[in-house]
Amino acid sequence: MRRRACLLLAGVLLSAAAGCGLTSGSPMSDDVEPGTVGRGRPLEGADLTVTSKAFTEQLILGAIMGIAFQAAGAQVLDRTGIQGAIGSREAVLAGDADALYEYTGTGWITFLGQSEPIADPQEQWRAVRDADRRNGVTWLRPASLNNTYALAMNRANFEKYGTRTLSDVARLAKSDPGAVTLCVEGEFANRGDGLPGMQRTYGMDVPARRITQMDPGIIYTQVAKGACTFGEVYTTDGRISSMDLVVMEDDKRFFPNYNATPVVNTEVLDAWPAIAEVLAPVTEKLTDAVARELNARVDVDGEDPHHVALDWMKKEGFVKGG
Repeated sequence: MRRRACLLLAGVLLSAAAGCGLTSGSPMSDDVEPGTVGRGRPLEGADLTVTSKAFTEQLILGAIMGIAFQAAGAQVLDRTGIQGAIGSREAVLAGDADALYEYTGTGWITFLGQSEPIADPQEQWRAVRDADRRNGVTWLRPASLNNTYALAMNRANFEKYGTRTLSDVARLAKSDPGAVTLCVEGEFANRGDGLPGMQRTYGMDVPARRITQMDPGIIYTQVAKGACTFGEVYTTDGRISSMDLVVMEDDKRFFPNYNATPVVNTEVLDAWPAIAEVLAPVTEKLTDAVARELNARVDVDGEDPHHVALDWMKKEGFVKGG
């Protein structure tokens, strides 16, 4: 996942970035035509390289970006699927890639070293955009898609306990301590913007004996069958819908905003300013619900991320052909 960055010092060149998964890439050849995106082919003559991290949502977003660029006339090199958060970031900083979809919370906390997230998503985006400008990258307008942490429960437990918010979970932990068990991954159990901070913010006192740490993929199945009352999930994971899990509202807005945002090497954007207008309508359509649907097609149904991205772009009318 994006929060597990491989260790790479800022400014390292391509040879070192390869250690984080950067490869030479391959041309995208979707043979798409403009739909509502790319009319007039304003990127004709551009050679653009897209990148992403290696998990499902990022592979889909990287493909979406590349398909949009192709429809607008660009030749596109695919360098998606880099392991860890730092490798894809360094590729754009170094000019080995031109653009990717990144998350505002990752930019603010992981890349810019801030410890306190900003509750308002637009203010968080503006803060990241302004602070990161000096590093030679531009954060375009963000999507509402917010891939952040949450707690979820299965439908049977939701109907039994009726909790809808994290404040409700905290109250349940006090009134019926035996009812609340948590399944979380080890990283979440120990990070300040994870379980410790959540419990502190909500006054939630769940004893250690009722907290089980496990691999993230297992959490979903354990929660679905009721082995844990609540489990840590990512809000855009496709398994939430496929397993009929109910996500608790973060009513005190504790968790950072991780809004997906196009990030472009500023020199490239200066040379091809139409990149912003090409991506804007696509980004606007990216919501949590869309992400869950597309992610599920890959993680649950076993489809290819690029095929899923192309199908969605055509369905939305952004591109034709392919």
